[in-house]
Amino acid sequence: MMSMAYTPTIGLEVHAELKTETKLFCISKNDPDEKRPNVNICPICMGHPGTLPVLNKKAVRHVLMVGCALDGVLADFTEFDRKNYFYPDIPKGYQISQYQHPLVSGGSLQGVAITRVHLEEDTARSTHESGAYSLIDFNRAGIPLMELVTEPVIRSAKEAVDFARELQLILRYLGASDANMEKGEMRVEANISVSEDDTKGTKVEVKNLNSFRTVERAIAFEIERQTKLLLRGESVVQETRGWDERKQQTYSQRLKEGSKDYRYFPEPDIPKLTISEIQDFKKEVLLDTMPELPAEKRSRYKEMYGLRDEGIEVFVRSAQKDALFCAALLEWNGEKDLAQEIANYITVEIPAIEKKVHENEGGTSFEMERYKPLNLAKLASMKLSLEISSRGVKDILAEMLVSGDSPEIVASRKGLLQKSSEGELDEIVEKIIEEHGFVADEYRNGKDSVLKFLIGQGMKATKGSGNPETLRALFEKKLR
Repeated sequence: MMSMAYTPTIGLEVHAELKTETKLFCISKNDPDEKRPNVNICPICMGHPGTLPVLNKKAVRHVLMVGCALDGVLADFTEFDRKNYFYPDIPKGYQISQYQHPLVSGGSLQGVAITRVHLEEDTARSTHESGAYSLIDFNRAGIPLMELVTEPVIRSAKEAVDFARELQLILRYLGASDANMEKGEMRVEANISVSEDDTKGTKVEVKNLNSFRTVERAIAFEIERQTKLLLRGESVVQETRGWDERKQQTYSQRLKEGSKDYRYFPEPDIPKLTISEIQDFKKEVLLDTMPELPAEKRSRYKEMYGLRDEGIEVFVRSAQKDALFCAALLEWNGEKDLAQEIANYITVEIPAIEKKVHENEGGTSFEMERYKPLNLAKLASMKLSLEISSRGVKDILAEMLVSGDSPEIVASRKGLLQKSSEGELDEIVEKIIEEHGFVADEYRNGKDSVLKFLIGQGMKATKGSGNPETLRALFEKKLR
């Protein structure tokens, strides 16, 4: 059990591959889905002598847009540096990165302060399939890579994961990166230390965490590991560690390098940039093209429509479901009560129906696009005008999924249109009172709670098509 006297301090380094047509310094294709090794390469990204890099403008713009979204300070002057180290996946023997003059400084996200956001080239990919050797695929070498570094202000594994999830959303909203962790398009490294009171702890870096679950588990494990060492009177070694998914624990890789070990110096082959001199990079120009960000969407959906937080989060994280919601609202002027009804269909009712279909043996796989926006809007309108019941909504949605028919057609075919006129229901109410005379007498004697039972019998008799409010009024009238 971890002692409460020890406080964890966590800083994150997040790498995200940017969405561009070509690589950072050459015209080789940037294609993260390419499975054939070493096809998207050229002399520049292979580091051949005498080649000259040319900077990808769109990659720079992506990072500056991220900076705007985080309310960071965009650099006026920026340059690239050579980060020198030898590894088989670095063809030049150095990586072109940024050191003293990053594109973005400062900013924050979810209360976590940002140190810097800079641009660099990605490395090649090493694979260790069999035998005492590795294979290198250079398709990834030279792809534009954004690196974001936070201040060491995060205090828990959950807070770290929440930050990484929100950053992933922002990258997707900006169109800067797909940030799919399972594809390696977003990787997280965590710097973790544990200390007693306010003393400074020894930092340990855990590299290349490739899922949110792994980020949370690795940080939690490392906090516990370091705390146990300190409780035994031992020291924490400053080092780089990896994560063993099978054993669910970190393991030592190497002693941690410092910036001096990389012997940074300015890249002589890439011109230095004065951002204010480039019209497309000016902050006011970037802000003019800024899309609505996740936090803004959450606030708007809450204020305009009064949606539940859980439902809002579904729309924030699923572009497909959000598009269906917005399209349905456009079909019917987007009133608040209608919006809440449609949101409930998309976030609760439809997923429940699809889950049931998938669980049934031999069930058909259905997709969200089977639902037409106009049909959802009409269904919500029918429910709010009491033409159909809540039970009817579920049945109609399930049928709409299969047939694609409008809710009016489905409701009529299945007999789900509610009977709202007293004339249609009068005979049914009379019969229920006659069959349940004892209950009717209880109501006459002041036991109001039994009215629900009588209304339920009315709904049962009409197979859900009776309007419960009309039934209530009839029972009250006849049992006075």
